[in-house]
Amino acid sequence: MLHGSSMLVLKITNASEVVAAKIGRFLGALTPDALDQKTIEDVLIKELIKNLSAEGLKGEVAAVRGLELHEHGLDVEEGLHVRRREVF
Repeated sequence: MLHGSSMLVLKITNASEVVAAKIGRFLGALTPDALDQKTIEDVLIKELIKNLSAEGLKGEVAAVRGLELHEHGLDVEEGLHVRRREVF
């Protein structure tokens, strides 16, 4: 039995490029980066829940602002905010 909880942290670094590839470069250029990031996060959360649930896993997925993942660890910034949280 595991004591405590463990988490996976996923950082999306190319949301604008993905949106531009899906909807075209011109429309992608008109879409704000923040909207791109939220759109990609929402689609990813939906797909993660679908796939993890199909494997029998249970847990939570959250879109969080204020965490910075880098080579040597994870920093928690002032103003940490959970934008979206889903339990599956």
